[in-house]
Amino acid sequence: MAAGPVVRQVLKDFHGQVRLVMKYIASNELSEQAAEAALAAWKQGRYWEMHDKLIESSPRFGREDLLRYAGQIGLDKERFAGDLDGMRHRELIARDMRLADKLGLFATPTFFVNGRMVVGAPPYQDFKAMIEKELAGAGKPRLDAGN
Repeated sequence: MAAGPVVRQVLKDFHGQVRLVMKYIASNELSEQAAEAALAAWKQGRYWEMHDKLIESSPRFGREDLLRYAGQIGLDKERFAGDLDGMRHRELIARDMRLADKLGLFATPTFFVNGRMVVGAPPYQDFKAMIEKELAGAGKPRLDAGN
């Protein structure tokens, strides 16, 4: 099951109660370009559209592919190309990779729910139950995942 729809439903159902922080694990040049594309789309308010396009099109993450996706989701292609070609998010991605190494993360998606690591995309009902349990306990986070 893809994580995107589950995450969007969680954000809707727990609006104002949960926080989503995205981190990137770029294992090769193509996945780093995909991360750059997602961040460039975020800057134009179209993160989820690009996220979905990248998932749907994986592993086609070459420059021309990414530019085509940008056009398909209505991004300013010139601005997008400048962000992509300028690797404007390189340090952010490198920082995320260092954090992933420090935490021993190797898989995407990986979530932290109040410090509890969840590897993979759980079904919505399982994710919802976990979040409700944490909210009911109102405990302090057990792990700061670099936020």
